[in-house]
Amino acid sequence: MRNRLVASVVLGLLVFGISLVHGAAPQAEPHRIEVTAKRYSFNPAELTLKKGEPVVLVLKSVDVAHGLRFRELGVDLKAGKGATSEVEFAPEKTGDFVGHCSVFCGGGHGSMMLTLHVVE
Repeated sequence: MRNRLVASVVLGLLVFGISLVHGAAPQAEPHRIEVTAKRYSFNPAELTLKKGEPVVLVLKSVDVAHGLRFRELGVDLKAGKGATSEVEFAPEKTGDFVGHCSVFCGGGHGSMMLTLHVVE
């Protein structure tokens, strides 16, 4: 009987401790950032994010299919004509990163860029 009581108390303390750990620091929802793509620009053309903070990057294509790729950050998303696409990520490096349209969209495709500033 004593062993059962000790086991119950230990189990209760363990469950209570786990609930304190999980309840003490609830995870915040990732910040959603919308980027509109149209021939031959992204709006906004620059974004600033904090290192390690999760974000959901939403790409909206207005006119034709577009993409947005940041090679150094491993981010690549594509949105068809009139569609949206999204990716969740947390930048792990600081610095300035230039994203390019990754779907050929016409003559000005090569000048279609978005600069991402990642700060501490």
